[in-house]
Amino acid sequence: MDAMTVAISPCPNDVVIFGAWILGRVGLPDTLAAFAFEDVETLNEAALAGRFDVVKVSAAMAAPLAATYAVLPSGAAFGFGAGPKLVVAEGFAGRPKTVAVPGLRTTAATLLRAALAADDPNLPPPDAPFVPVRYDDIVAAVKDGRAEAGLLIHETALAAADHGLRLVLDLGVWWQGRLPDTPVPLGVILAKKSLGPEKIAAIGALLRQSLLDARDHPGEVAPLARLLAREKNPAVIEAHIKAYVGDLSLEMGDTGRRALEVLADLAVGRHFPAAPPLPAPDQCC
Repeated sequence: MDAMTVAISPCPNDVVIFGAWILGRVGLPDTLAAFAFEDVETLNEAALAGRFDVVKVSAAMAAPLAATYAVLPSGAAFGFGAGPKLVVAEGFAGRPKTVAVPGLRTTAATLLRAALAADDPNLPPPDAPFVPVRYDDIVAAVKDGRAEAGLLIHETALAAADHGLRLVLDLGVWWQGRLPDTPVPLGVILAKKSLGPEKIAAIGALLRQSLLDARDHPGEVAPLARLLAREKNPAVIEAHIKAYVGDLSLEMGDTGRRALEVLADLAVGRHFPAAPPLPAPDQCC
């Protein structure tokens, strides 16, 4: 029997998409899949090192990894008017000077750097240091002063007020205001090109099957999604899934591929720095 390594984040949208596969309700013939759960920046770094056969990464990493990984047509996360959210602590006044981000390679950080280029006095300055912090520690980083602002992703982005944080900028709204007909590409599923075209196609079809199974039998996957989610409020989990698991997750098609091209073109066109500045040592977490 063949072995395959698969790595995703524990966020609800990934768990819903992969849940039927994880639970053994669907699978590939004669293939044993070993699953790992990591935060998205760890997954980005793992993909750069070629550690996993199938891996979820930030959409911003699809182009840099194109030589070794293929983007699967199913399993991606897109948003319409919903995306990462920049927050500050309630009561914070002034212009934030530092931002805790869930990784310098994430789509969230890429989009924020583009948004800051306008030099809005209500937002951090264009050259504000980005402080890399694991996604589930960003709330604490803002509250304990490691950064004056934080960039929330996954389901916590929908629960900022519950943590005493105030929304400053919704990057989904920001994107949609500029590209009203294009979804925000947030995360994609990659498969190693060395697996071969037939295997890659089979994995893509399996992810579609897994998501369809989750839709038909939500009670089978929901407990796993709740177990792995950082936010335990069922309404927050449901809202997150509704926002980021849709028809484009079943099949991204031309709409999704075009969104990925737009995101890649932003970096190539240098409308914003492709590599955000690293924080100074005394600013690092």
